[in-house]
Amino acid sequence: MSESSVRIKLQTSSVTVVVSLSLVLLMLGLAGWTMLNFKNLTNTIKEEFGFQILLHENVSQANIDQFRKKLDAAVFVKEANYVSKDVAADEMKKELGENFVEFLGENPLPPAINIKLNSQYANNDSLDGIKKEIRSMGEGRMVKDIAYQEAFFDEIDTNSKDVGLVLLILSLLLVIVAVGLINNTIRLSIYSKRFLLRTMFLVGATSAFIRKPFILRGIKQGVVAGIFACVLMGGFIFILLKFFPILIENQEPNQLVFLMVGVILLGVLISSVSSALAVRRYLRLKQEDLYF
Repeated sequence: MSESSVRIKLQTSSVTVVVSLSLVLLMLGLAGWTMLNFKNLTNTIKEEFGFQILLHENVSQANIDQFRKKLDAAVFVKEANYVSKDVAADEMKKELGENFVEFLGENPLPPAINIKLNSQYANNDSLDGIKKEIRSMGEGRMVKDIAYQEAFFDEIDTNSKDVGLVLLILSLLLVIVAVGLINNTIRLSIYSKRFLLRTMFLVGATSAFIRKPFILRGIKQGVVAGIFACVLMGGFIFILLKFFPILIENQEPNQLVFLMVGVILLGVLISSVSSALAVRRYLRLKQEDLYF
């Protein structure tokens, strides 16, 4: 076989490895992006719901303003808005489509402060403690009642854990399958050099010396495949956001950057480790087994 033919065969083998690894990394990257996006979406939904703190009607405006400032400063509060009796009545009129105040002869709605929780505190484990802290801030004489949708928090906690577990299991299965496929592809690419590896080993070359060029090539292939996968992933996400702009609200650029860096590092890890294992396998084979 001529030198040019050997060079073409090696280049073709390298291209096959890079393309295969790129597609695998693309799938893993998209799986990771889906998990991050789902988490961000869950946090956004959680922060849209919170508590309605119903106040006693004899509380002065000065005390209400002071109470609201305390709530704004609390670590679990994202936003706190005061709703007066009149504003609450106007909102209720719009919802009912009729003037219930005239019908009842009075406005039965109490003043309230609506708060939205930071997502890390919007779970059932934190809610009881938050309610106690809110009552403590109100010094026990301002807060009439605290209303919130307990069933909503139960449901979103359960659903987010279930979906997160399913995505994690699918991602792990994808990683296992991907590593197996890439390992076989790289092993086949080294197969043609198995006799050269054996010859180098027999003349005294150490295993580390023999593995080094293959590992370095694996690192280069991993970097190229990772960058290519990131470009494809970025294009796919861009198109997806164009058709579903609502997803833009849940994007955090830093997370996407870290994800892409992780994809490249994973490509380097898979390619270099698979190359090292493939070389090790052929070095350990008996001479007669190299012919099969």
